[in-house]
Amino acid sequence: METQRVEPEHIAISKSRGIEVDWKDGKHTSLPLETLRRECPCATCTGAHGTPPQKWTPDTNPLRTYTERLKMQSVEQVGGYAIRIFWNDGHNAGIYTYDHLRKLSEADS
Repeated sequence: METQRVEPEHIAISKSRGIEVDWKDGKHTSLPLETLRRECPCATCTGAHGTPPQKWTPDTNPLRTYTERLKMQSVEQVGGYAIRIFWNDGHNAGIYTYDHLRKLSEADS
């Protein structure tokens, strides 16, 4: 049985809060920055090719006097199937396919 791909109808991006997606099937998704960064699908973050996953975690060092708040610097569309997020921590390797965003939204519900 083939899974039908659900496309986004509209994606709203807030560099300081996250992404809101209205899907063509009527579902609405809110994905906060922390979820998007933690669930980055790149090879480094997921541990592809047999390497240990390098999952992002917030900096909770109590001795650090200042930690810049997580933000998206920019977002670009990749073809007609994904977006790439450029993070203020320098990370930008993740290609967030629409299927991946949908899976994150379903895991969050």
